[in-house]
Amino acid sequence: MPEDIDALLGFAPDYDSAIPYMRRTREYYAAIGYTTPYRWAHYIDAPFTPLKKPLSQSRVALITTAAPYQPDKGDQGPGAAYNGSAKFYAVYSGDTSKDHDLRISHIGYDRIHTTATDSGTWFPLPALRRSAAAGRIGEVAPRFHGAPTNRSHRVTIETDAPEMLARVREDKADVAIVVPNCPVCHQTSTLTARYLEANGIPTVVMGCAKDIVEHAAAPRFLFSDFPLGNSAGKPHDVASQEQTLEYALRVLETAPGPQTTMQSPLRWSASGKWKLDYSNIDQLTPEDLAARRAEFDRQKELARPNRVVRAA
Repeated sequence: MPEDIDALLGFAPDYDSAIPYMRRTREYYAAIGYTTPYRWAHYIDAPFTPLKKPLSQSRVALITTAAPYQPDKGDQGPGAAYNGSAKFYAVYSGDTSKDHDLRISHIGYDRIHTTATDSGTWFPLPALRRSAAAGRIGEVAPRFHGAPTNRSHRVTIETDAPEMLARVREDKADVAIVVPNCPVCHQTSTLTARYLEANGIPTVVMGCAKDIVEHAAAPRFLFSDFPLGNSAGKPHDVASQEQTLEYALRVLETAPGPQTTMQSPLRWSASGKWKLDYSNIDQLTPEDLAARRAEFDRQKELARPNRVVRAA
């Protein structure tokens, strides 16, 4: 039997591979009635800027797709359903010397296998501070920056990425760490990293959606094979978060050239069966799909006022 041969050879199950997010997302939206497939950003080469100084002497910027908590925008807490009203549509910044309540209810993280109870898994500012205190990096830049999760490639490349570059330069950052959460976040983050890198700022993307980041050709990428929403490590596991950051710093230091991917050796769990669930239409009934279409349309309407504010 094939299973016996796999066991004899020590093979992992076929499902225990990086989740094909682009294919799953395309099939999922087609199944709920959106028949025009989304075009994911695709490049075959990438810009690359070598480090100008050792990381122990470098100022490190942090870029996130997480959103500041907004008390008037409904449930954004741990385990909250997708909340389109909590989205943001313009770059924002925050003081890295202070603690911040950033959340990810506004994006499509893996709500089956993680519940967003520890922001250290998507916003590694505490780990960066500890890294600076230990002398591993020179210092944390005075501000972190929020990158809007935008499905429009053009808006990201022509509006948001230039604004991000301007803010990173204002902060006199030497390098940038970019941390996405949802599938589109990974595309946004990669496009942002490419723009920074093309303009002289070395970057590393810390993410969980390997196919999306590599399709868009990130200059440097640390891949953690974890559920979406955990790009910076496991929840309530400081050692995991610090190790994940350390791997990202090593990618910054040692990447020999563009499109360097390093896979973290950390495992989410002994079994990889969790990878079968995310946006997998084989796991959903027609009733499930109809309910999800209705909810998707409702969330689009909730997010509309934020888009109008940005346009104004």
